[in-house]
Formats: sequence, C-alpha cells, structure tokens
Amino acid sequence: MIGKLDPDTLGRVLDRTGASSADLLTGAAYGEDAAAIDLGDGETLVVSSDPISLAADRAGTLGVYVACNDVAASGADPEFLTNVIFLPEENDETLATLTEQLDAAADALGVTIVGGHTEYVPALERPLLSLTAFGRTDHHVPTGGAQPGDKLLLTKGAAIEGTGILATDFADDAREAGVDQATLDRATDFFEEISIHPEATHLRSAATAMHDPTEGGVVTGCVELAAASGVDLVVDSESIPIRPETAAICEAMGVDPLRIFGSGALLATVPPAAVDTALDALAGAGIDAAVIGEVRESSNEDGDDSNDGALVLDGERITTAPTDQLYPLWEADA
Repeated sequence: MIGKLDPDTLGRVLDRTGASSADLLTGAAYGEDAAAIDLGDGETLVVSSDPISLAADRAGTLGVYVACNDVAASGADPEFLTNVIFLPEENDETLATLTEQLDAAADALGVTIVGGHTEYVPALERPLLSLTAFGRTDHHVPTGGAQPGDKLLLTKGAAIEGTGILATDFADDAREAGVDQATLDRATDFFEEISIHPEATHLRSAATAMHDPTEGGVVTGCVELAAASGVDLVVDSESIPIRPETAAICEAMGVDPLRIFGSGALLATVPPAAVDTALDALAGAGIDAAVIGEVRESSNEDGDDSNDGALVLDGERITTAPTDQLYPLWEADA
C-alpha cells in the first residue's frame, strides 16, 4: 500500500495525538492544509509539514515548495523551514544535490532554513525528506471555510507538478511512448511554477477557503476541501484548465491529469461578488485562473455527519480520494 491514510484511519491517528490548547485555532484534520496557532494581538502562526520520497530528480526543490505552499494556502507568508533528510547510503553527490536544491528554493521564496536533521538509514531505497514550514498572518484562511454559493477557482491548471515529474523521473518511458523532447523540455520547466504563494497572496483577502492539491491531484484536492468544509463542490471537468504538455504526456503515459500530483495549482472558494475582482487581480499578476465549479449544500443522503462533503464531478459524487496514478509507475520502475 502506498499513499495517504484514508480519512477513517487518519481520524483514529489524530484522536490519539497530543494535548489540547486554547491557543489552537485550527488543528490537525482531514483536508486541512496547516495548523493555526493564536499568538495574540491578532497574529496567527501557521505551521505545516510535508514529506518528499519519490520525486527523485527535484526532491529538494519540491520539498521546499510543497511545505511552503500549505502555509501560503492558509493565508500566511512562509518565513521559516526545518528540513529532515534521510539518506539510504553515504553519498556526497546526492547530499550536495539535495542541499543545493533546498537552499536555492528557499532563497527564491525568501524563506530561512533554521534547522532540521540529517542521517543515514540503510533500510531506505531512496532519499526521504520531511520539511516543516512556518509563517505568520493576521488573516488565516482555513481549508474548511467554503460556503454554499461560493465559486470554485483553480489557478494555472491541473497536474503542474505531476507533469514535471513525468517529464523527468519517467522521461525515457515518455519518449518511448511517443512524447517529443521539446514537449518534455517545456514540461520540465513546470517545476519553476510549483509555488502558489503569488496567487495565494492575491486571493487570501477574498477567499473563504484555499487548498493546495498535491497527491491525487485536483480530484483529491476537491474531495479534501469539500470534506473539510462539509459541502459539495460541483465541478465540470471541461472547465478545468489542462495545458497541452500535460495532456500529451498524460495520454502517452496512460494517467489522468486530474488524478496525479497537482502542486503548482491553488483551489480557492470565493463569494460570487468577489470573483471578477479576484480573476482580474490574478490576470494582472500574469497568473492564469478559471472558475471550475461552485459550492453547494451537501447532498449527502446517508446521514453520516462525520464527512458529509463531496466532489460532484460531471454528476458523479466522489467522497473517497483516489490513489495517485503516478504511484504504480514508481512501483513498476522500482
């Protein structure tokens, strides 16, 4: 088995975790991007941790962006990072590559790496990174804040991260499947767009909820946002932007661009009256975005109040996040 825990198992884990604090505004929960802690005087500390274990070619770069994206999606500016690096063997070249990537990505975001841990773990087959990002805000935006009537926006497009991974980790397979080198080169450049901090900055004053779709792509991101908010997200797949490079590589590799790693895009729910202003602000910053659906009251009919939100995609009600379709490719390549 590979991938995230299912919501029920995760719920059992979270029920056994930690003590409560009156300063905790948003704690660990299915779908929530980050924890929010009240610092007093109207200031909130946002904290999020994320691992990187499979995207070998750009693991350090992705590790920084993915951790910081969750903080940005919560309405904060990422400021500090800790990084933990586990290496399967002593390899100076691998360590140098990872640390150079970590430093360059953090520097590009203006984030300071303040500590962490590094060690060798021979039981591992590949490097494993885990990063924790910290940021402060006076306007925390939870994943679970979507309201019926809101419109659902997606920036950039589906599978930005997944496309970059396919173009690097699986470049030989993609070429054999008929993808030309020029397409792979353009797709590799998608790694430069993984940060969602710019769009989060423009959307956070208007958004009722924001979420960073990572593992499982846009579909999983919508399922998580819907579950956290207790609402239905009604989405038309034809309205979801998919870049030509993404479409070409995903078709050749036999994967669904809506169900592979989606970092680089931001999901945001915005009240109807603020949609045009939000889209104009994004366009002015050179960030593509589209309205892909709307928020409605949950149509759950089974009476289960613990998780009554869902993604309704082209009329199909989806309550269970799919396994990311890149995982079988890594397993086959192992």
